[in-house]
Amino acid sequence: MNMPFRYDALVATLTTLPRVEAGQMFGKACLKSGGKAFVALHRDDMVFKLTGAEHAEALAQPGARLWDPSGKGRSMREWVALPEASDELAGRLALAALAYVS
Repeated sequence: MNMPFRYDALVATLTTLPRVEAGQMFGKACLKSGGKAFVALHRDDMVFKLTGAEHAEALAQPGARLWDPSGKGRSMREWVALPEASDELAGRLALAALAYVS
């Protein structure tokens, strides 16, 4: 699976929504709404800021883990990194993340 391609597709789709823009967070490509990041691309992972059922669903995916952007054992508890995700899952999680920060 080619995660950067799917990320680009998410960017193209979600930046058509009001207040959603492409930006950077910690030097990583991300999507923001109202200045708050909700999806990011980190190495080969797509990363989502989630809560509740969507957070649990994302963590249940193969290879999923809490995101540690520094690599120093300081995970960000709301952020889930996925090494692979179907387009449908990535889209659903991105919309859930957008709703969470909005």
